Amino acid sequence: MEFLQNIKKNYDEWTRITPQGLLYDRALFWLFVILLLIGLVAVTSASIPYSSRLFNDPFYFAKRDAIYVLLSLLTCYISLQISSSQWEKWHAKIFLFSVILLLLIPLIGTSVNGAKRWISLGILNFQPAEFAKLALTCFLASYFTRRYDEVRSQHLSIFKPLIVMLVLGGFLLLQPDLGSTVVLFIIMSGMLFIVGAKILQFVGLIALGGILFVWLVLTASYRLKRFTGFLEPFKDPYGTGFQLTNSLMAFGRGEITGEGLGNSIQKLDYLPEAHTDFIMAIIGEEFGFIGILIVVILLGLLVFRALKIGKESLMLEQRFRGFLALGIGFWIFFQGFVNLGMALGMLPTKGLTFPLVSYGGSSIIIMSATIGILLRIDHENRLLRAGQARLRDD
Repeated sequence: MEFLQNIKKNYDEWTRITPQGLLYDRALFWLFVILLLIGLVAVTSASIPYSSRLFNDPFYFAKRDAIYVLLSLLTCYISLQISSSQWEKWHAKIFLFSVILLLLIPLIGTSVNGAKRWISLGILNFQPAEFAKLALTCFLASYFTRRYDEVRSQHLSIFKPLIVMLVLGGFLLLQPDLGSTVVLFIIMSGMLFIVGAKILQFVGLIALGGILFVWLVLTASYRLKRFTGFLEPFKDPYGTGFQLTNSLMAFGRGEITGEGLGNSIQKLDYLPEAHTDFIMAIIGEEFGFIGILIVVILLGLLVFRALKIGKESLMLEQRFRGFLALGIGFWIFFQGFVNLGMALGMLPTKGLTFPLVSYGGSSIIIMSATIGILLRIDHENRLLRAGQARLRDD
């Protein structure tokens, strides 16, 4: 019995990582910073040929990414100052603001590679889809907190969150952006599972999502070509399989230890815009399997911390904090999983960035805001636990 208690104690210490005496999650913060720095190095290396050809400046994208990193740290600090109760209070306004941003896309949006998804803000092309993910997570966390018993007991209670998701998803599909729509669906499904929705609700929701996904793929020729191209990329290596074949060759060249920083061949205009969606392929080529494994472990630990913060919040009966943290954890995990799966040829090519690593101001800044939210939730949980401990001592 004592042996089992020692194992549990060691496990608790390992999973805590951050000493109990601190008022913030130091492990989460440093995981966030390390991933940002890895992304800055990788983007600098991957973008040099592309920057030189387009702008005659090898560090054009590196400079912009450095600015995004600084803005991300500032955004994280600002979101850290906002209490979780304020996010809960503002959930409807945040959702409405997200809808307004998506409505502005057809009017003032900037088109890139045939997709109109960005609003130009000078140095930054802001992508409202990234903000929509945060807006949905915040809205659902508030809704599930207020309707907790209803969602767990009534079959029809699923329709309101589904309609909210479909509103945002509908605007995203007009851009078109199926990848972000799928992320919204996964966030909602994961949060419903945590809330404890009835199994028939959950199964029905997954079935509905699968049917809609197949329908959207079959009714758009470019999506169907992208899907079939991922199944047999080398069948058309200069057409639908061009990006994926070059991505796979990058991983193949990297093998275990990689070719070394700066020694990628695929970034020399073989893999288009390698610093964005296919940044993991360049990391794989230059740092090999070991480099990919390190990045995946770092992101996995970050997701673990998010889920742990969510679990602790629910144990403290702080449902909004718990649902919000868990929703953010699902979001980060799924987006990273899809990006890496896409680069490895396990999933169809989608325009989703690898969290905190890929080039893209909107993605990095919004993701940094979510890290600030997680740090704030953890801080509030620590203060609450400290207060409860003092009451017990008294």
